[in-house]
Amino acid sequence: MTLSVSLHMLARAPVAGQVKTRMIPALGAQGACDLQQLLLEHALQLPEQGFSQRFLWLEGLPSAELRALAQRLGWTLVEQPAGDLGERMRRIATLGLKESAAVILIGNDCPAIDGDYLQAACRALHEQSVVIGPAEDGGYVLLGLGRVDASLFSDMPWGTERVFAQTLQRLQQLEWTPALLPALWDVDRPEDLARLATLNILI
Repeated sequence: MTLSVSLHMLARAPVAGQVKTRMIPALGAQGACDLQQLLLEHALQLPEQGFSQRFLWLEGLPSAELRALAQRLGWTLVEQPAGDLGERMRRIATLGLKESAAVILIGNDCPAIDGDYLQAACRALHEQSVVIGPAEDGGYVLLGLGRVDASLFSDMPWGTERVFAQTLQRLQQLEWTPALLPALWDVDRPEDLARLATLNILI
């Protein structure tokens, strides 16, 4: 039996000075904004196979071009709910589980995520109620859930190297055993730019 899985991408609308702020010393405010735009465009081109629905949850107002691109590629564009990152993720996952049997949450910061990685996450959700794609910096790049508990999102040290470890600790307390995908890297700091250039995706 095929599991109904929806994909939910959380992203910020590209606005100079408000996105990729850690990149501003290296790229300038507009350069960091352009990077966010390119990463977002790349993520929107992920294949749709295996998903019942795909949602782009955007913080901020989309440009007409971004709205048109999302629509053309089959994404439903939605405004992010209120709250800190954890509360937004919890609300999005809860909403998603009303329409599908499982949800996968990603950002647009990990260009190494591809269709195979997403398919591996979908397969894992057939066996486990949680799947996590760790990030090399100590966070995670993907979270898949067949059920939700608020403890996975509340009082988390978002943006630090402790997020993945603390999430595992919370899962252990819930007695939920997660499936783990290979660790990937995301684009967050100037030192990530050289690695990004090797992918040849932003030309």
